[in-house]
Amino acid sequence: MHEPAIPHLTAQDPQIAELVESEAKRQFEKIRMIASENYVSPAVLEATGSVLTNKYSEGYAGKRYYEGQQFIDPIETLAIDRAKALFGVEHANVQPYSGSPANLAIYLALLQPGDTMMGLALPMGGHLTHGHPVSATGKWFRSVQYSVRREDGRIDMDEVRDLAKKERPKLIFCGGTAVPRTIDFPAFAEIAREVGAVLAADIAHIAGLIAGGAHPSPAGHADIISTTTHKTLRGPRGAMLMSTEEHAAALDRAVFPGLQGGPHNHTTAGIAVALKEAATPEFSAYAHGIVANAKALAEALVERGYDLVTGGTDNHLILIDLTNKGVAGKPAAQALDKAGIELNYNSVPFDTRKPFDPSGLRLGASSITTRGLTPDQMPQVAAWIDGAVGAIDDEVKLAAIAGEVKDLLAAYPMPGWAPTPA
Repeated sequence: MHEPAIPHLTAQDPQIAELVESEAKRQFEKIRMIASENYVSPAVLEATGSVLTNKYSEGYAGKRYYEGQQFIDPIETLAIDRAKALFGVEHANVQPYSGSPANLAIYLALLQPGDTMMGLALPMGGHLTHGHPVSATGKWFRSVQYSVRREDGRIDMDEVRDLAKKERPKLIFCGGTAVPRTIDFPAFAEIAREVGAVLAADIAHIAGLIAGGAHPSPAGHADIISTTTHKTLRGPRGAMLMSTEEHAAALDRAVFPGLQGGPHNHTTAGIAVALKEAATPEFSAYAHGIVANAKALAEALVERGYDLVTGGTDNHLILIDLTNKGVAGKPAAQALDKAGIELNYNSVPFDTRKPFDPSGLRLGASSITTRGLTPDQMPQVAAWIDGAVGAIDDEVKLAAIAGEVKDLLAAYPMPGWAPTPA
């Protein structure tokens, strides 16, 4: 049973409706621990599924190229004002379609082709758009990639400083997609100031933790902040750019008309709703609950002999190196999916295996926290993970674990969907 309901979709296109229903049931019955995923509220679902999708609104509030913006402008303005208040920033742009275009807008606003930038290397936990060679950011700009220490998997800020002084980048990115530890925004800001670089903090994974007070904020340290609006923030699939007033005009021009046309107004409304939700005490409790769950799960996995990159976590994310288990990440992830536990295979720092068949697993605690699971359940989750990793080819055992997972989750409601009563 969907909330909001989908009777018209069911009547008009039963094939799609059946697939949507199956996906909702899958999300209800599985422990979802892909670090990029979450559950949004019914209010966000309603906003993103509204008639706002009918409207085209190229430009910015008060400066549109189409008429009929009497209600669109206030929606976008609300989203902007809520972002500024929640994150304590001078400027916000809520129009980027997703995280990668948001990051591309930073390059377009600040750099010329061939200019030097710095970012955390993708195999070390960075993002494609932080200068990886296969990305446009690595092809169009001179990319300098910093790394992590072999001995503990953590960023060595002295090495970052030395590299920055040597290469003199115009732009430095901090943050990433597989960084399990607190990002030292003040240290990055100090280095950026020393070399005259602009500091961009990519908080896509930790935005909800920052909003809820469970992770330090880059506001006041980073010149520019980019983030997606889903993941820990529990909004729709969109993105935001935030900055000091100094960079506001350049960023706005880079987003529009530099990289895209009209914003997706239904997404903007969903972002506004999510930002309002994120300003509540309940959201703060959820953000701190994510960290508590991740730490408890990390401890339980270590007790079972798992090797965690950096030895644990400070946020929502855990990165497991399966080398000592004699199992590769991809078959382990596939087995876990059969066992009712959804995560992704992932490279680990200094991985000797190929990216499409790496040594690691990446998992996050956001979705299970939204469902209401607590640290009390984390030893059981670790036991199921361990059981599945140790039974990759045992379909019977994997199915048995999936049944146990389903039984547990039946007691924890899923926002936006519930099983139809018998």
